[in-house]
Amino acid sequence: MRDALSLLSARNFAFLFFGRCVSFLGNAMAPVALAFAVLHLTDSASALGVVLAARMAPNVVFLLVGGIISDRLPRHVVLVGSNLVAGGSQAAVAFLLITGAAEIWHLVVLEAINGAASAIFYPADTSVVPLTVPEHRLQQANAFLRLGANLTMIGGAAIAGLSVAIFNPGWTIALDAATFFVAAALLSQMRGIRAAAGKGASVFAELREGWTEFIAHRWLWTIVIQFTVVLIGFFGAFLVLGPVVAERDFSGAGSWAAIVAGQSIGFMGGGFVALRWRPGRPILVGTLSVFGNALPIAALALSLPLPVIVAAALVNGLGMELFSVFWYTALHEHVAPEALSRVSAYDALGSVALSPVGLVAAGPLSDAIGVDATLWAGAVLIVVPTALVLLVPEVRSLQSKRLAVEIPAAPLGVAEA
Repeated sequence: MRDALSLLSARNFAFLFFGRCVSFLGNAMAPVALAFAVLHLTDSASALGVVLAARMAPNVVFLLVGGIISDRLPRHVVLVGSNLVAGGSQAAVAFLLITGAAEIWHLVVLEAINGAASAIFYPADTSVVPLTVPEHRLQQANAFLRLGANLTMIGGAAIAGLSVAIFNPGWTIALDAATFFVAAALLSQMRGIRAAAGKGASVFAELREGWTEFIAHRWLWTIVIQFTVVLIGFFGAFLVLGPVVAERDFSGAGSWAAIVAGQSIGFMGGGFVALRWRPGRPILVGTLSVFGNALPIAALALSLPLPVIVAAALVNGLGMELFSVFWYTALHEHVAPEALSRVSAYDALGSVALSPVGLVAAGPLSDAIGVDATLWAGAVLIVVPTALVLLVPEVRSLQSKRLAVEIPAAPLGVAEA
């Protein structure tokens, strides 16, 4: 841990780290507050699915735009701009909820704006990390970044559960908006980050170059296809029906916050593990950990006691954190740096392109076949594609470069220069 903390001696990495921590504090509050704001307005799982889908739908367009922009412009500038837009949209949501003027269509429009900002943010956020640390410390940097963010998410989930239970959910959304503005201020202090690639002949030419790099790695595009299906099941079952089960079987917002906090603790535990553990075949280990996504969904479907569901969410979070660290490190190590933002955009787009289908369909499907049966359907959509992707040889065999072991640490200032 002392070695990981030394990463903060690099100015750019330090501002990236603290900016992400502040942003993730708000991100942990928003799902709890938004879910119960919609349920209080409509008492409808279908309405909640529509609002969540509206936030994800802009990914279809804006992820690719974000990938191009993030390769053309200094990536920290893109991070600042997207945070400012996201903060503005959440401030508007908060105002409408606090004043009692909110209607579902308001939330749909504003969350779509928030989703567009998030879509532009993601490729820059993924691809800026290699510009802040030496290559041989990439896995450690990825693990430490996510560890800090997940630690703040635990606090965010706890604050959200308490504030939603006591106050109007709009006040929690207002605090989320404030975190975006603080994060933008921190990220604006990064220096010396230059554009990774020059302006191409055309937008389509740049997209084609990114696509060529994307499909050159079979382990990459097959796992993206896997997650296209996995996230339909996970988002629809966990994000939409999880709060419904918490409201039906437990204490509502407080119980759901406990489940989300358990998942966040798992994220943090996975981060600690990833700081030191460097498996020889990280993508294989990460893919096996994806099976844990089905655990909290199965626990909800079985109506198990709340502590068991929280424990299942913790295991889910731990496994997904390992996958995320190993996945991002593999992208940083094996993808051409000048195309990394665009490849990250294709990765995110392919993974979440159909996720709104799960969000929108979860409510009506649960009305038709029942909440528990819909949860089991979500679990199947996680397990089956994860098992199938293990048949791909590159997924099982891709190896880490192990640079952290073979090369002694270099001064962090070199990465900033």
